[in-house]
Amino acid sequence: MGDKLPEYLLPDAAGGGLPVHELRAQFPVLQQKIHGHPLAYLDNAATTHMPLAVQQAMQRFEQHDRANIHRGVHSLSQRATDDFEAARATLKSFIGADAGHELVFTSGTTEALNMVAQGLWAAGPSKAWLREGDRIVVSGLEHHANLVPWQQAARMSGAELVILRPDAQGRLHVRDLQAVLTRRTRVFAVTAGANATGERPPYEEMLALARAAGALTVLDAAQAVGHDMPGLAQLDCDFMAFSGHKMYGPMGTGVLAGRRAALELLYPLRLGGDMVDWVSYEAAGWAQLPARLEGGTPNVAGAVGLAAAAQFINGAGKAAIDRHLHGLRAQAVAGLSAINGVTVLAPHATQASLVSFVSGDVHPHDIGTLLDERGIAVRTGHHCAQPLLDHLGLGPTTRASFALYNTSEEVDRLIAAVAHAVKVFR
Repeated sequence: MGDKLPEYLLPDAAGGGLPVHELRAQFPVLQQKIHGHPLAYLDNAATTHMPLAVQQAMQRFEQHDRANIHRGVHSLSQRATDDFEAARATLKSFIGADAGHELVFTSGTTEALNMVAQGLWAAGPSKAWLREGDRIVVSGLEHHANLVPWQQAARMSGAELVILRPDAQGRLHVRDLQAVLTRRTRVFAVTAGANATGERPPYEEMLALARAAGALTVLDAAQAVGHDMPGLAQLDCDFMAFSGHKMYGPMGTGVLAGRRAALELLYPLRLGGDMVDWVSYEAAGWAQLPARLEGGTPNVAGAVGLAAAAQFINGAGKAAIDRHLHGLRAQAVAGLSAINGVTVLAPHATQASLVSFVSGDVHPHDIGTLLDERGIAVRTGHHCAQPLLDHLGLGPTTRASFALYNTSEEVDRLIAAVAHAVKVFR
């Protein structure tokens, strides 16, 4: 067993704590049993659950304000437009954007990153930001969504793709980035938190270094935006992407935020309604930001829900949430590391809210299946980061990831169940 945390609360700097039991009441899904056991949902790096506050905000919109936005003169359309733009303002405040930034609604991190990677070459060789002979530097920690689009961008533009490889422990080093930055470097893309290992790279320093070298900087904040990270205005970041479903919000929602000047460089990929200023039979002119990148009818209820999720996180307090999650992660690392044959990835990543591990010849799918029989939900596989795990000499792993509603008791259940599974399969 791991070192037991006091009850389910971790003290914060003010002497209080995160009221986990009260917060859990916002998540009815957690009250169910799986195979006769209370659900311990430890798959939050893939998708968090939505609190009642978010569900109710979306329901209020659907029941009272549902209409298409921006083009209607009737009251419902105007109210829906107000809801949508209020959600945008809430989220800009949530991520610490300033007047020089804009926020575009997307279906998630994947669409947002594709909008950047494709938008930088789609205008054609004479107008595109990326051209033959340029260099794209991508960190070796990335989710496939921040790697595969850059592979394609390199192929289509003729640019060179350079991978900033981590060391044997999965760490990125600023000195290695310095070594690959040249005058030809046009893009640098990095994660704020590796979803396969929990590694938090020194992205603040790396973004500053790359931008000083003349590159556009891209930050995948999917695993970080619901946590205590620097505000966008404090970062040398041209584009930041994140998803709603990883921050207690609805699936199919997300954001591409960044400097207006950088967003203006993107060739719009969704062509159609509301993203044009004028149209003739022969040509069209694009609307101003953010409309030019939001073609078609948006997920207005999703935007409302995403803003409500941001307010929910702010209400709980990012710093208090992180203290709680880091404590659970430390407990899990200690307990899992004590199991004979179990190796924890990136045990040094104390600021993570997830823990990945392997156990010799025991396949992660087998571990995950036995954990499910005890009501414990974890994720097994490559976690959409196969190149990273290959680089570290690993195959698939088992990953447990924590949210504000998880408890010390659930971590103890995880440790005991993993020990049991390893014993069974050996």
